[in-house]
Amino acid sequence: MNVFLVVNGKRIKQFIFIAAAVMFAAGIIYSEQTNVSAFASEQPAAVFSVPTDKKILALTFDISWGEKRTEPIIKVLEDKKVKNATFFLSSPWAKAHPEVVGRIVKDGYEIGSHGHKFTNYSELEEADIRKQILTAHQLLSEATGKSPTLIRLPNGDFDKRVLTIADSLGYTVIQWDTDSYDWKDIGADSIVKRVVTRAHPGDIILLHASDSSVQTAAALPQIIDQLRAKGYEFVSVSELLQQTQVNNKPVEDQTFKPLS
Repeated sequence: MNVFLVVNGKRIKQFIFIAAAVMFAAGIIYSEQTNVSAFASEQPAAVFSVPTDKKILALTFDISWGEKRTEPIIKVLEDKKVKNATFFLSSPWAKAHPEVVGRIVKDGYEIGSHGHKFTNYSELEEADIRKQILTAHQLLSEATGKSPTLIRLPNGDFDKRVLTIADSLGYTVIQWDTDSYDWKDIGADSIVKRVVTRAHPGDIILLHASDSSVQTAAALPQIIDQLRAKGYEFVSVSELLQQTQVNNKPVEDQTFKPLS
């Protein structure tokens, strides 16, 4: 009888020890999973579109160089009574063209940053990434009288470091879901077809107002007319972001090659 009790006692102690070890391990795994989930959800991400049932979308125009294309595009927007659009300006261009910038501001269009030096920021050191964003911020604030909070990086290029730095400086990185390919000069009709067939509620559409994109102004009236015929309303990127949910794609390094 005494032997049985001793043996049984040993088994009970072993069971208690194993159970405690399992619970401890489970606690560690749960804690680590919780920490990973929280970290992942807090990572900054680029915005490509906004999930919404409303038939709204944003026309966006990147500008980095040239003097010929921007004003005709502004005139199309005015003639078509499109009161909301977003222009992403490189700061050297904005500094060199204060009259055009002033017209964009006067007409009430939104202005975002397109950075300073036109290069892939993912290839820069972190200090230089910060310098490029801050330099552009200062110059654009001076040129427009308002501090931008949206940024589209040159070439649409970024990595996790760029996203983190931009976020720390108060910026939201804006990409696009529909690329017009106007930077490829594929022809006005092809640009129209590409945009109209791909556009969707909450979409951000990439267009250019630099001299390198020679067919955008010719395509824009049909883009506007055909999207309106489908029931779409044009809003700024900031207005789009006011929707309840933002489609932030997974944080991955991105490199595109549109000419801005």
